Amino acid sequence: MSQEQPRRPREKQEQEDRIRYGDVFEVSGELASKPVAPHDSGLMETAEKTAFGETQMCGTATVMRAAANLNVRAGLVDREINDPTKVSVAQGVSVTQTDVPGRRIFTESVDGQVVGQYVQSMPTQEAAVGIVQSPITIGEALEATVQSAGAKPVDQSDAAAIQAAEARATGSDTIIPGGIAATAQSAAVFNAEVKREENKIKLGDVLKGATAKLPAEKVATKQDAEAVGNAEWRNNLNQAPHPGVLAASISQLLSSTRT
Repeated sequence: MSQEQPRRPREKQEQEDRIRYGDVFEVSGELASKPVAPHDSGLMETAEKTAFGETQMCGTATVMRAAANLNVRAGLVDREINDPTKVSVAQGVSVTQTDVPGRRIFTESVDGQVVGQYVQSMPTQEAAVGIVQSPITIGEALEATVQSAGAKPVDQSDAAAIQAAEARATGSDTIIPGGIAATAQSAAVFNAEVKREENKIKLGDVLKGATAKLPAEKVATKQDAEAVGNAEWRNNLNQAPHPGVLAASISQLLSSTRT
């Protein structure tokens, strides 16, 4: 006669089923374990509308809203978290901007941790006299990932995405010996055998100076972002409900071609 296994307390199961910030963003510490709440997603939507005039398609606010809605529909978010008089993240949400020559960088944060980044082109004196600001390239988009997710350990989905990006930039599916794709693949294999996070190879180690490491370059396009995203998704063992950091970086930085 088989003996029925004891069931876990319902409250503990519900806590494990919640979609938390760590499930949808590359964050750490206490924030990673907090459930995404409707009030927080509403604050991010307001912040994006203030900064951009509208919420960004497939952006941070959209991801937060989708996760929060799933938590509410499943009955996994407490009413106290839904209460706008109670903040579920200590430092709240914010969208800040930094101006650099030719570009304006918007950084989105939750509880003091970066969860999204966008770049817009800005008119310069050179542009006014007919010198056009160069659009973002695949190499530059990869380098931008160092700022938003450089501390993330390289995994197999990252390696596949970097390989796809290298292929789109060079026009060849052949992995270049010693190139960023080969380096990323080696890093993913190494990290799979390492238990301590601090000893793992990070994205920043692989992608720093990516532009110089690519033997050929091209302007990033929506199709490039989709190819990188598909590669990330196919090789994501956890099938996490968030866009890969590399595809997101390319998609967000495409705005730098807009004035």
